[in-house]
Amino acid sequence: MASVLNQPAMILVRPQLGENIGKAARAMLNFGLSDMRIVAPRDGWPNPSAVPAASGADMVLDNAKLFNTVEEAIADCTLVFASTVRDRNMPKPVATPKEAAAQMRLRLDAGEQPAILFGPERSGLTSDDVVLADTILTVPVNPEFGSLNLAQAVILCAYEFSQARNETPAFQPAFPEGQASKQEFLGLLEHLEGALESKGFFRSEGRRDSQRRMLHNLMHSAGFSTQEVQTMRGIIKSLVRDR
Repeated sequence: MASVLNQPAMILVRPQLGENIGKAARAMLNFGLSDMRIVAPRDGWPNPSAVPAASGADMVLDNAKLFNTVEEAIADCTLVFASTVRDRNMPKPVATPKEAAAQMRLRLDAGEQPAILFGPERSGLTSDDVVLADTILTVPVNPEFGSLNLAQAVILCAYEFSQARNETPAFQPAFPEGQASKQEFLGLLEHLEGALESKGFFRSEGRRDSQRRMLHNLMHSAGFSTQEVQTMRGIIKSLVRDR
């Protein structure tokens, strides 16, 4: 089984049923994955209904990490995929599970932490969830019936990751000093939004959410190293400093 330090995090966002969490754990362990992270489960955690559905994948459930928000769950990650079958009309690259697996292998080889977000069973990820990701992950299913349950989505991604082991080329890091983690990047966004707020940028309350998502997508598209995040924060401080 892959070390928890050498595998993607499988993040279940607001899952509704314990049974589906258990089935997702079973799907993960079938392909040697164990880094499960659970964000705000509807019925709380631990959930006794998860254990029978896991069919022996208890170690995944026992070691699952609980988070209140998606931002907390991805804080240590440098590459995040959002699993969704819906067109989000967002300027983000789109990858299949196979393409995502190859990218995650490369990042892991470079010592980074990738992750995949999976939405709740009934509604899937929200636009505010997706905007936190770098890439949209879409399974090329029947366009007339694009309905996958949580465990099916997890097992497809876990399988492709296991198959990509010997198919990825050597990784050439874009930033020798290291890609910024999501914690660093989201800190930069919070800093920028606060500065824009103080200057009256968000004037229309009705457009505030869409402006924030556009800002997030714009910054995600740029990509930042740790050093670049620090430089950008210095620039923001300089711009808002009282003269």
